[in-house]
Amino acid sequence: MCDTFVVLSEKTGGRGTLLGKNSDREPNEAHQVVFIPAQDYPEGASVRCTYREIPQVRHTFAVLLMKPFWIWGAEMGVNEHGVAIGNEAVFTRMPYLKDAQLTGMDLLRLALERAVSAEGALNVIVELLEQYGQGGNCGLTHGFYYHNSFLIADPREAWVLETAGTHWVAEKVKGIRTISNALTIGETWDRISPQAIAFARQQGWVPKGKDFSFSRAYSDFLYTTFGAGRFRQSCTTRLLLESQHPVQLFQAFRVLRVHGQGEDEPNWRPDVAVHGADVCMHAGWGPVRGSQTAGSAVFELREDGVRVWVTATAAPCTSIFKPLYLDTPIPWQSEPTPTAFFDPACLWWRHERLHRKTLENYPQRIALYRAERDALEARFLQDLPDEQASLDERMRYVQTCFSMAEQAEERWLKAVRSEGEEHRRFYTRWAWSKFNQQAKMPIV
Repeated sequence: MCDTFVVLSEKTGGRGTLLGKNSDREPNEAHQVVFIPAQDYPEGASVRCTYREIPQVRHTFAVLLMKPFWIWGAEMGVNEHGVAIGNEAVFTRMPYLKDAQLTGMDLLRLALERAVSAEGALNVIVELLEQYGQGGNCGLTHGFYYHNSFLIADPREAWVLETAGTHWVAEKVKGIRTISNALTIGETWDRISPQAIAFARQQGWVPKGKDFSFSRAYSDFLYTTFGAGRFRQSCTTRLLLESQHPVQLFQAFRVLRVHGQGEDEPNWRPDVAVHGADVCMHAGWGPVRGSQTAGSAVFELREDGVRVWVTATAAPCTSIFKPLYLDTPIPWQSEPTPTAFFDPACLWWRHERLHRKTLENYPQRIALYRAERDALEARFLQDLPDEQASLDERMRYVQTCFSMAEQAEERWLKAVRSEGEEHRRFYTRWAWSKFNQQAKMPIV
């Protein structure tokens, strides 16, 4: 389960577009941040995606991607032209293809590598979708099949694209828009695939006397309901509409940290239920709460350049948003690629020591560092280099922010190790014991 939002320039006070996303994956499915430079290819070259090979274009653009470590594609990313995309799993009445197809994450990366605008990226996705279809297993340890929706943005505009098999519908965004794990485009749209309406009518998915609605016709009831996508989408929409305007970065960070209805309740606990989902998602017991937010990002898309704020770690409530630019090195790029097993040489897994220890007694332990987390991010924003800053200045800024974040997390880990006894319901404690065993995670 995931959540994505966009705020256009008219709502940010002319400061460009903001696109934010939480990527929810399995608890041990490490999140990787990777930069892939622009590249030229010979005529007739091909590209191997997660499961299948397709013809390559002659030139691909530089991209910064946030992805599950084992997937070729990505859950979110941005390219050198300021095009950013986040995707969502959606559950539809159309059959899921389980053989070698393009995944939604593959489509996202291909669009970023090939498009110079948001609508151009939309065109890339629908052309590939109609030509190759979508499908393939997207689960790390178990079969997980779904269709996809996308929120696609550039400094000037944004689009929502929702799919069901090879059928699709698109809506141009006005002001603020959010998506989650449910189809949202109903009876009005800006673009639609040629056969979407006729096919739905043939299947009897359009009630007699009713106008065609893409979401009503193509949504699957069971998975859409238990995934709580509509609840989470309404929550992110409400929070952004109620935010101080113009919407600022710290508010975008806050939205991605929402639990429950969005109130900052000091006694909120992640083990209160075995079903449902939150924007800042924490895994627990049972098949419905089997995923957690594995990584988060907010993209600043401006005419004069791109800046990205990443956690590069799980659970934004326990993480720090840190800055990156497309032309500055990733501070931890020399580290090994994370896998599904604990490795203290990897940033993602180093943070898991703090994250998982905090979960043992969440209300008491998050209170130890919540205020310093917010103050540290406020300092990063205050110290932002101006538009005329040199590459060296921006590189030093990025490195300083990451160093300060790592040092802070080490202090917080020492604090939570000595604060309070474990206080979780037995089924959540059992679930996390199993996750830790699977990851070969030592007692922290």
